[in-house]
Amino acid sequence: MSTVEKIPQLEEFETRIAKNRAALLAHPIYGELKDMRTIQVFMKSHVFAVWDFMSLLKALQRQLTCIEVPWLPAKDAQVARFINEIVLGEETDEAGEGLYLSHFELYLRAMEEVRADAGPVLQFIERVRATADFPCLLKEFSGERGVFDFMRTTFAQVHGKPHEVAAAFLFGREDIIPDMFTRIMKTLNLFYAPEYRFFRQYLERHIEVDGDHHGPLARKMLVSLCGESAEKWREAEQAALVAIEGRIKLWDFIQGEISACAQPSKT
Repeated sequence: MSTVEKIPQLEEFETRIAKNRAALLAHPIYGELKDMRTIQVFMKSHVFAVWDFMSLLKALQRQLTCIEVPWLPAKDAQVARFINEIVLGEETDEAGEGLYLSHFELYLRAMEEVRADAGPVLQFIERVRATADFPCLLKEFSGERGVFDFMRTTFAQVHGKPHEVAAAFLFGREDIIPDMFTRIMKTLNLFYAPEYRFFRQYLERHIEVDGDHHGPLARKMLVSLCGESAEKWREAEQAALVAIEGRIKLWDFIQGEISACAQPSKT
C-alpha cells in the first residue's frame, strides 16, 4: 500500500463508497458477455462512455494546467504532469506500427473488428461538430434512457469543482476500469485471435495502465486537491457516488438491450 493510500481521509472515503463500488463490480452484465452478438450490443452503447471520458479528462486539464494564452505555471506541477500524461495517452496513444490513435478511435477500430454498429455514435459526433450549443443538443435526448442519461451525468460533473471532477474521474473511471475490463476479458477467450487485436489492445491497455499507474496517481491528485478540508472530502465523496451510480444505470440499460436482443422475434 502506498503512502497516499494510508492517508486517513482517503481511507475513510474509500470505506464509505466501498459498498457502491462493490455493487458496480458485481453487476450481472459481465456474465452476459458470452459471444459475438452480446459484445456487439455492449459496444454499441459503451462507446459513448469511451467518448465522454475525454471531456471529463479535458475538464481536469483545463482546471489544473494552463491551456490559455498567455501561459502561466500550474499551481501544482505534479498534478499538471499527471493530467498531461493521461491526455497524451488517451488522445494520441501508440497503436503499433507507427500508428497513433485516441482511445476512442482505437475503440472504433475494435468495433470494426467485431462488426459492432458504430453508426449511432458517429452520427452523434457529427451533430456535436455541427453545434456550438452542446447542452441544448443533449436536451434533445431528454426522453432517452441509457447512454444519454449517462452522458448527462458526465457533463453535469465536468462543470464541478476540481476535487469533485477528480473524484468522478478516479472512482467513476480510473479506479473501476481495470477490474471491469478484467471481468470482461475472462469471458472473451475468442478475442485472443489475431483478428481482434484492437479490441484486445484496448482492454489490456486500460487494465495495465489504469491499474498500475493512472489509478495511484489519480489518488494522489485527489488527496492534493482535497487536502485537510472536510467539506471538500464530502463533496468529492458525493461526486464519486454519483459517477458510480451513473455507471450502474448504464450497465442496467445495456443488460436490458442484451436481453431484448436474445428474445425470439415475433412473426
